Amino acid sequence: MQFLVLGYDGSDSEAVNRRMAVRDAHLALGDKLRDEGKLLYAVAMLSDEGQMCGSVMVGEFSTREELDQWLAEEPYVVGKVWQRVEVIPAKVGPSFAHLKVDPSVA
Repeated sequence: MQFLVLGYDGSDSEAVNRRMAVRDAHLALGDKLRDEGKLLYAVAMLSDEGQMCGSVMVGEFSTREELDQWLAEEPYVVGKVWQRVEVIPAKVGPSFAHLKVDPSVA
């Protein structure tokens, strides 16, 4: 089952510092999920000023419970970077469904 995950950073003065403090761990977990075929795509959302302010991820998990297990250990959740998370069941369109991740080019 595929999901769209929208993680919205806090807007307080320490938000960027919280993000940067756990960013390496977030990226490492993302790489692991990508290599397992669970993370299909991810981008950072940017503010009008060009600052990272959230994340958009498209993932494939067996169940919503499996996705929730990932969120329970996701550094941006644990580190209180994402202040609000939306999870929306989704389906990758046929124009993109055939694309597979090749970890050797990451």
